[in-house]
Amino acid sequence: MSASRKRVALGLGLAVVASGLVAAPAAPASANPAGTGLVISEVYGGGGNSGAQYTNDFIELYNPTASAISVSGLSVQYRSATGTSAQVTALSGSVPAQGHYLIQQAAGATPSAALPSADATGVVSMSGSNGVVLLATTTTPVSAVGDLAGNAALLDAVGYGTTPTSFETRNTGVALTNSTAVARSAIGADTNDNAPDFVEAAPTPQNTASGSPDPDPDPSSVAIAAIQGTGAASPLSGQTVTTSGVVTATYPTGGYQGFYLQTGGTGGPSDATPGASDAVFVYGGSGLAAGAYPAIGDSVTVTGPVSEFAGSTQITVTASGIVGATTPDAAVTTLAIAYPTTEAAREAHEGELLAPTDRFTVTNSYATNQYAEIGLATGDQPLIQPTDVARPGTAAAAAVAEDNLRRAVTLDDGASLNFLSGANRNVALPYLTSPSGAPVPIRVGARATFQQSVVLEYRNNTWKLQPRTQLTAAAAPPATIANTRAPAPENVPGDLRIATFNVLNYFDTTGAAFVQAGGSCTFYDDRQGNHVGNNTCSPDGPRGAAEADDLARQQAKIVAAINGLGADVVSLEEIENSVKLIGETDRDGALSTLVSALNQAAGSAVWAFAPTPAPADLPALSEQDVIRTAFIYKVARVSLVGASKVLVGAAAFANAREPLAQAFKPIGAPDDQTFAVVVNHFKSKGNSSPAATGDNADTGNGTGAFNGDRTRQAASLVSFADT
Repeated sequence: MSASRKRVALGLGLAVVASGLVAAPAAPASANPAGTGLVISEVYGGGGNSGAQYTNDFIELYNPTASAISVSGLSVQYRSATGTSAQVTALSGSVPAQGHYLIQQAAGATPSAALPSADATGVVSMSGSNGVVLLATTTTPVSAVGDLAGNAALLDAVGYGTTPTSFETRNTGVALTNSTAVARSAIGADTNDNAPDFVEAAPTPQNTASGSPDPDPDPSSVAIAAIQGTGAASPLSGQTVTTSGVVTATYPTGGYQGFYLQTGGTGGPSDATPGASDAVFVYGGSGLAAGAYPAIGDSVTVTGPVSEFAGSTQITVTASGIVGATTPDAAVTTLAIAYPTTEAAREAHEGELLAPTDRFTVTNSYATNQYAEIGLATGDQPLIQPTDVARPGTAAAAAVAEDNLRRAVTLDDGASLNFLSGANRNVALPYLTSPSGAPVPIRVGARATFQQSVVLEYRNNTWKLQPRTQLTAAAAPPATIANTRAPAPENVPGDLRIATFNVLNYFDTTGAAFVQAGGSCTFYDDRQGNHVGNNTCSPDGPRGAAEADDLARQQAKIVAAINGLGADVVSLEEIENSVKLIGETDRDGALSTLVSALNQAAGSAVWAFAPTPAPADLPALSEQDVIRTAFIYKVARVSLVGASKVLVGAAAFANAREPLAQAFKPIGAPDDQTFAVVVNHFKSKGNSSPAATGDNADTGNGTGAFNGDRTRQAASLVSFADT
């Protein structure tokens, strides 16, 4: 045994006791890294499915001790990923010392290889992707859900896949396929966390006759490039290996719980292993204390099983599986290349230290406020939705989609924090906050310039560029984003200016006032638990501010923005349709309140609104939404010509706000200079519950849901405008 492997064995503290048959310990499922009791060692649910390795599903147990353990009175129990009722298979006999016990379950419809002779047989049809397996101290179904660690009725529990609601600390996090199983990552070790305790690998069923394996086999020592291989998955997945390299990035905080290791001397202008990456993620999990992490630049040797976690290759280690090098490896040189444009080229550099040479442009900030992620695109243009420029299903749309795949990458913060959840809401956001504390705007189309090396990795189904450690607002980011925010709108030539403004549920009736009037509301709360916005209010309640101070903040922002536009006519969307609320009869109530606030801020009667049409010229109240469209205008610039018009009786707008039209003319101008403005607010593209059907269904072609209704609404709008 090598010196490094001796350290591993000592760290595991394997128990050695006198041989002989002992009863299974009647103890709850608890962390057992020393390996002193029965554990579930492997689960396979793809049996008999298309592409399956074996005809039957199976569950395998392992006894890590030096004595046989009786399983009389025990059972294995299977539940669906989100279920609470269990299917029970009673056990008999015993599990030999440092040996396995195989429970065969139901066969699928497509026969393949037979399992070894089973030690117990059940009839349970297990899911091939997501499910829950329990090792119980009873043959009575166990129905507890959630984190099952410490449950007195259980010896072990495994929630395999991405959706189980029962598990130990976490589910494994990887949905299985018909050709993969979850296997315990270290023989007998049980940390009470299914995520690090299990890896995805090809099924390897073993029974009591399989013999006692070496409890501490010497792993093979291989280069990182051999672990990564030249394909999408490691050719050594499921095997325990030893490898060495230089630490290039480390994440003891923030949720990643690991570090990147790259072969010493790699990087730079040449690639010693074309097609295979020279770096790999080393996962320590919750069992690796922050003080056990090596530092960036350290040379270390690691030992642990190889697995694929959500499409990324990793080695899982314990603290004893990390050994510092006596002689430092050659330093890693940052690879300065253009961002790889294909999946294969990215796989060839997965985990490596890069200095991208491209020009990058911000293409989205969708997750910036929640996960501190910034969507980037190579080149000087953002990505575009293919169906913005081409019809769905055409070669032109496919070409845009392919171009998006080549150019897209996400700049991340080296952490998995959700800044909209719990205490994280009080944490200053990286990228949006500079080290000096000043806010930083992240706007689509802005240039991103890299000043630090980053790690190329695949995480959350996305290729990402990660800083070398968790980024905080106090630290300089790896890339800076240019501030493209102008102090005011650009000058628009012409005699009059028209603008449109979505006031995002401006209601001068607050949720609190609505409740006092006899309505019912639920609310969104701030960090301190104060109500700030209305979630749902019924019947036909307000959608805006929860309380008066919230309304004041919302109104001040809208007033400042509209008064700063420099526009003469402004259409509004999502303003309160006051007549829909309890006790209100003036349809223009909220609109009047907003105009008064605009004039007060402007210092004079600058603005007026186009009055609502007569009731006879409106859709029936039951057909109107609680939000509506409206027009405001500057009285010194234009005047109204006639009354406003609402499209009435159009079936296409049964699920949307009907268009509103108003005629205007410049002050003092003759009638032949009259012009009409129409504001619309179509049905949104988001799907609904129940899902949209027919020509409204989201077919995945890029047009979203309700395309049928939106097309009919557009045609109806044209006819209305012509009229």
